[in-house]
Amino acid sequence: MDDQQLRVSKIRDGTVIDHLTAGEALDVLAILGIDGSNGEGVSIGMNVVSDRLGTKDIVKVEDRELSQSEVDVLAVIAPEATINIIRDYTVIDKKRIERPTAVTGVLSCPNRNCITNANEPVNTRFMVLDEGLQCNYCGSIVHEDEVPTYLDVA
Repeated sequence: MDDQQLRVSKIRDGTVIDHLTAGEALDVLAILGIDGSNGEGVSIGMNVVSDRLGTKDIVKVEDRELSQSEVDVLAVIAPEATINIIRDYTVIDKKRIERPTAVTGVLSCPNRNCITNANEPVNTRFMVLDEGLQCNYCGSIVHEDEVPTYLDVA
């Protein structure tokens, strides 16, 4: 395959999440709530050759731009990723994900006794630490590899 050939075709409008560590594409789909049941057009490249990473994953989602909360959670599991916004086959915005200091309202707390699990009108809030995400209310830790399990992205 030479530089002129594409493994996955271009999309007209949507989001391309590039430079994911190999093996992260399926976690990205979980974060975005994509399971194939809503009819989204999605292309996935896994273990694609990359000059920067050796191999990488790439996810293309047609007709959808990511919310800031989705980008924040992606930053926790894929801090090297880039987000490309595509309109009419052209990249109109390209940015590197920045790791947030906290994420709000996108994860459920694993502690069933946490106030956020008590049917109270309280949004979850997790501080982003080196060892994972720590619940702001009860101190429970969600490790990065557990993030897809506790996703609560609407």
